[in-house]
Amino acid sequence: MESLQQDQQETTDAEGVKVTRVIDGDTIEIEGGARVRYIGIDTPETVAPTSTIQCYGKEASNKNRELVEGKQVKLEKDVSETDRYGRLLRYVYVGDTFLNDYLVRQGFASAFSYPPDVKNQSQLTEAQTEARNNNRGLWGACSGSGLTQPKAITQPTTPQSGNCDQSYPTVCIPPAPPDLDCSDISYRRFKVVAPDPHNFDGDHDGVGCESL
Repeated sequence: MESLQQDQQETTDAEGVKVTRVIDGDTIEIEGGARVRYIGIDTPETVAPTSTIQCYGKEASNKNRELVEGKQVKLEKDVSETDRYGRLLRYVYVGDTFLNDYLVRQGFASAFSYPPDVKNQSQLTEAQTEARNNNRGLWGACSGSGLTQPKAITQPTTPQSGNCDQSYPTVCIPPAPPDLDCSDISYRRFKVVAPDPHNFDGDHDGVGCESL
């Protein structure tokens, strides 16, 4: 049975499969009920129960729906079969369009590395740079970054506005000292500009605290 399921999955990936439902900007459901998470990208949240609806989340979901709902897509595996939620991890193509790249390049998603599934990460990072430099989508509509809404929390771990370091224009993080780590704050994937006194943007791509 396991061999048969594997053969069926390989056939599905090679020949294409119909999208029956769009969950959000980076997740779809295909015929048979399996969910597919796009590799290497992240779109603003619209459905996660632990997060608020993030800026540009609805636009990303609507664009994904426009591109794939009810259509045949081809799926390409990298290294991992599924994520911890049981979703298939795939690069997704509709016609000649590489959707993971398209959503990032047009500003509907950010590039986000999920090792070991990184064979297209340099392309996706380049696509993000192009989108950010041209203020496309979330980069222009959401104070420079659509990734910057705090997760819903009970006790705020950041101060009220008025004591906020200008290196983090879309969230309120106090200036150093003391030095803060990502584990000390509730924000994730927010815009960072120089000088970044807390060194939240370790890879200098303009996005801080990228690891969830």
